[in-house]
Parts: sequence; structure tokens; C-alpha cells
Amino acid sequence: MGYIGAHGVAALHRYKYSGVDHSYLAKYVLQPFWGRFVKIFPLWMPPNMITLTGFMFLLISALLGYIYSPRLDSPPPRWVHFAHGLLLFLYQTFDAVDGKQARRTNSSSPLGELFDHGCDALACALEAMAFGSTAMCGRDTFWFWVISAVPFYGATWEHYFTNTLILPVVNGPTEGLMLIYVAHFFTALVGAEWWAQHFGNSIPFLNWVPLINGITTYKAVLYMMIAFAVIPTLYSNVSNVYNVVHARKGSMLLALAMLYPFVVLIGGVLAWDYLSPSDIMRNYPHLVVLGTGLAFGFLVGRMILAHLCDEPKGLKTNMCMSLLYLPFAIANALTARLNDGVPLLDECWFLLGYCVFTASSRNSVLYQPVALYLHFATSVIHEITAALGIYCFRITRKEA
Repeated sequence: MGYIGAHGVAALHRYKYSGVDHSYLAKYVLQPFWGRFVKIFPLWMPPNMITLTGFMFLLISALLGYIYSPRLDSPPPRWVHFAHGLLLFLYQTFDAVDGKQARRTNSSSPLGELFDHGCDALACALEAMAFGSTAMCGRDTFWFWVISAVPFYGATWEHYFTNTLILPVVNGPTEGLMLIYVAHFFTALVGAEWWAQHFGNSIPFLNWVPLINGITTYKAVLYMMIAFAVIPTLYSNVSNVYNVVHARKGSMLLALAMLYPFVVLIGGVLAWDYLSPSDIMRNYPHLVVLGTGLAFGFLVGRMILAHLCDEPKGLKTNMCMSLLYLPFAIANALTARLNDGVPLLDECWFLLGYCVFTASSRNSVLYQPVALYLHFATSVIHEITAALGIYCFRITRKEA
């Protein structure tokens, strides 16, 4: 087997998912709705098919954003904002009920967790592009991807060490997504130009707030999200991991090493943008976010697999495969400094190559060029289904 060894197969058979959601909104409003909504699906419908359908809603949303706002800095038609909101609501609903469908059909498995969270990791990029078109974020769309990816990576990292996925009273999958689709619906009423105004003009009763009242509304929202959501969530992740590592007399440095690929990924993309002669984040925001989102999906998927297979804690060296393209991209940007501002290879093509690379590696077993993320996903799905005797898109009844 390529990704899962004998120890991993044994761990998959022992694995039991553990998660806690402290959200009052989920408990008293959404959970009752989801409990009724799941009943529209027939009992033969595989949970992973529900997950994939929800993911396709966000893919359509991102495509709409690209069609009507190619650089994410021009207002699309108002119906597009409404579509963004509806598609995100459907994604959240389908993402919530896939687990309920698995319990209804007695088909819960480690594969379902990997498939679900793997789609969620890619969804960060797709929804960042959709919101970028709604708020006309332009080059700052990348930062909206960052503020969704950081808590997601932190939660996955925490889950790996604590063995329990803990969602606080206010969390991204519940309140966070609701705020975003409400923002889409609101924009359908007032227009995307609302986000381009100064914060003090968009929300007059808050024009007394210092620092942010004179900047554009979407940037004010970005800064507030960082201050009041991302930083507290990340602090909680680090604190919970530290408590577990300290109790087990482990190494916190070893635990922090697992954050290294993600930090290098963001740092590498920012360095590329800084050196870019063609301002890649302004002119090609979709390609930057898509390529980085695919690399992120590989990092998250690899960490989830390590958790499912009970691998030793610490950095997984093959996680760094998704970073191999960045040094070449940075070097290409640097050639522009030596060639009157003209890089060796046009950066549009280099960005397409970036997306293909997070689509492009080499199969260590078959030595054939294949998609990095797709190879990982399809190989792991095949290995898990073979190990557990199940199917990805067909329900296998468990023996009593």
C-alpha cells in the first residue's frame, strides 16, 4: 500500500470519531432543522454522495464568481449574490446531514470523516472566491482565504493531538457560515458597492470607531475577523494541544513542527506575490487562491490520515511535497529583476502550472505523473475501502 501500512489498517478498524459542538445556534435551531432535513434522503443514499453534492454547490458558486467578476474587483449582478448565499446555505446543510445519514444507515466509517473534512478544506478556497466577488475584495481575497484556512488547520491539528474535535460556542462551521450567507443575501439587496465604501459610511452609527472608520468596509470586516475570531480560536487550539502534550510528557516543539508546512505555504505565496512583476494577486486572484487551496487540501488530508491511522506525532515529510513548486515560482519572479521587469516565463502560465502542480507530482509506486491532490485522495480512498471492505459511494451493511 502507498499511504497506509499494516499499523494504519489496524488503527482504522479501531478508530471511533469523537466530536463536541457547543454552539447554541446549532443545538436549538439548526440541529432540529437538520434532523428533519436528512429524512428527505432515501436510506440507500450514501453519505459521501451527500458530501460531494454539497461540495458541488460551492464549486458552482466559485465559478459564478469567476464568470461575473474575473478579477474579483467588479460588481456582479445582484442575483449572483443571492445565488452565492443560497449555495452556501445548501453546502452547510448537506455538510451537516451527511453524518446523520451515516448514522441512519449504520455506515459511519473513517473514510467518511476523511472525505467530509477533505471537501471542507477545499471549500475554504471556493467560498473565499465567492465572497471575494460579493465584496469586491480583489487581491485581498487571498486574506479571506487565510482567515478561513488558519482556524481550519488549527482545529485539524488540535483534533490530531486531543482525539476530539471541539467546536466552541461560536464557531466557523455554524455561526461563521451563517454570517457569510447572510452577508451574501444582504449584498443582493444593497449591491456590492456597499463593501467598497468607507466603513464609517457603510455603518454610520459606528463611524466613531477609531482606526477602521476610514478604511473600506470589507477590509474593516477582515481586520475584525482576525482580531475577534482567528486569533482567539488559534490561541484556544494551541492551549488545548499544549495541555495534552504536557500531560503526556511529549514535546511541544514536535507538535508545533506540524504547523511548519502551512506557515511555509502562506509565506511562500506572499513572497511570490511581493516579487511578482505582474501583481499576481490583483490580476489572477482565482488562480492564486485555487492553487494554494489545493496545496492546503493536501496538507489537511495528510494530517487527517495520520490521525486516522494513529501515526507517530510530528511533521510528516511528504506533507512538504505541496511546497515544491513555490521556489521555482519565486525564482521565476526574481528573473524579472534581471531582465527589465520581464520574467523568464509569463506568470499567468506559471500560476496555471501552480494549480496543475497541486495537481502535479509523481506517484512513488507507479512513477507516472499524476495530480498531487487527486492522487492522494483517490489512492487513500482505494486503500481505506480495501482495508475496511466498504465502498465510497455505496452503502455496505455492517454485520451485527
